Amino acid sequence: MYGARQPAYAPTPYSYTPSSTLSASISLDEEVRLTSTNAERDLYDSLAEIYSVIVTLDALEKAYIKDSITETEYTSACDRLLKQYKAILSDETVAREFKDLDTFKFEWEMECPRATERLKIGLPATVEQPLHNPATGGGAAGKDISAATENFINFLDALELGLLAKDSLHPLLADVIQSVNKVSDKDFEGRGKIVQWLITLNQMKASEEVSKDQVGELKFEIRQAYHGFKATLE
Repeated sequence: MYGARQPAYAPTPYSYTPSSTLSASISLDEEVRLTSTNAERDLYDSLAEIYSVIVTLDALEKAYIKDSITETEYTSACDRLLKQYKAILSDETVAREFKDLDTFKFEWEMECPRATERLKIGLPATVEQPLHNPATGGGAAGKDISAATENFINFLDALELGLLAKDSLHPLLADVIQSVNKVSDKDFEGRGKIVQWLITLNQMKASEEVSKDQVGELKFEIRQAYHGFKATLE
């Protein structure tokens, strides 16, 4: 009656008993493959790089706000991260799996609000915002005013010529905002519209074109911004 040895644990209907056969078939030294093909591995490597860019960019934005880095250091690092982000997503397979920034963040439980804003605008804060000490008076100011005027004209000419793809318009509009910021740190009518269009264009695919309705709206608002810019010089 008391000859049987009691188990050292309390067995339940769900107790697991190790199988010597199963244990023998698993090697703890064997590498576990998360992907079955090189294409899958490259895809997940690219998605991991995007994740890293977002986290790094968010930390960079925080450091800039706290004055932990100089404007030059920030601009260089931010510009590099934005270019990396765009370069990775230029691959159609990666872009298809990525879907969009908000979806990617949701799937990977990311917050990173500052990086999100920067990626949507597509420009460093030092480029998007007016300089604190823009050129004033003299030949340097005249040169900057001339460059800003030329950039407005170049952008409007591109629309007239039918260059409606994102990869044609976004660089030209980025030139506009950068050049006006060199001239004046004053806000002017239409400046906010330039930034909003930069965000709109930046969220489009490289070959995607603005619609006919958008072209009309874009022409009107950029012309308004140009007149607002000239008014600050009077």
